[in-house]
Amino acid sequence: MTEGGPRKTISILTACYNEEDNVEELYERVRKVMVEVARYDYEHVFIDNCSTDRTVEILKRIAAQDPNVKLIVNARNFGHIRSPHHALLQTSGDAVIGLVADLQDPPEMIPQFLEKWEQGNFMVLAIKSASDENPLMFWIRKRYYALVNKLSSIETFQNFTGFGLYDRRVIEEVRRMGDPYPYFRGMIAEIGLPYTTIPFHQPARTRGITKNNFYSLYDMAMLGITNLSKVPLRLMTFFGFVAAALCFLVALFYLLYKLIFWQEFSLGVAPLVIGIFFLGSVQLISVGILGEYVGSIHTRVYNRPLVVERERVNFDRMPGPPRSTPYSST
Repeated sequence: MTEGGPRKTISILTACYNEEDNVEELYERVRKVMVEVARYDYEHVFIDNCSTDRTVEILKRIAAQDPNVKLIVNARNFGHIRSPHHALLQTSGDAVIGLVADLQDPPEMIPQFLEKWEQGNFMVLAIKSASDENPLMFWIRKRYYALVNKLSSIETFQNFTGFGLYDRRVIEEVRRMGDPYPYFRGMIAEIGLPYTTIPFHQPARTRGITKNNFYSLYDMAMLGITNLSKVPLRLMTFFGFVAAALCFLVALFYLLYKLIFWQEFSLGVAPLVIGIFFLGSVQLISVGILGEYVGSIHTRVYNRPLVVERERVNFDRMPGPPRSTPYSST
């Protein structure tokens, strides 16, 4: 930031779904940090994915007292991928900082992000060096990130959840990609602008329950692989050639063995059954992998909007300095 120049604006982005236990504390912690930083105008953009609890009611009450808080309410639940990406494209700041609503991304790291950004980095990425989550899940995530990095043709960010700061230029490059079902972590790796990383210890969720289930985690995992790599397709092609060659050699062996020991050798049913099930399994796996890529193409062809908004709050107001007085819930 140039000394004496115009005040820059920072956008804080939070996607939420049924987070009534956390949004007030998150808002207050962000406001407190921005008051301490002082030299920026800011907006805190919340996007609610059609919550069924009091999340929207609480956010509207906060927005009525603080014009820097902006709210998008979706018409329905559009999923954990499309909803935050839509909100990202609605921000107006010179830089955008993504924070999850469950308080596992510490807002107190914002000053570090801003310092690194002011040094000329287009992206400042918070990398999980440790986590208070289930050790097994942390291990699985690390192995997944390592796998994606090996399969990808570009360098990806391991142990990165999306928590970080992105310069306006990064946001505009993401907008130009126009992906209707985006894998954000892969998109910013594809952009390739200068970045730096900051390690952090991710705290455990203390209130509420996680909205991620097996399907959502699998969806994100397959999205990352299909968006960044063709290796699975080529592995299946290679494996098909290997399986065909193996089957040919086994068939040739059986033929020669039968010709030599015509009276003594009986083929039996077991090898046929094993061979059929083996080839059937290979085909099912191959079709499944091919289906993931076809599904990705199918989503792009539809090119549906990321979300449909039900309403917006405070988007007619310009970002300004943070409120110095705490929010009152009464």
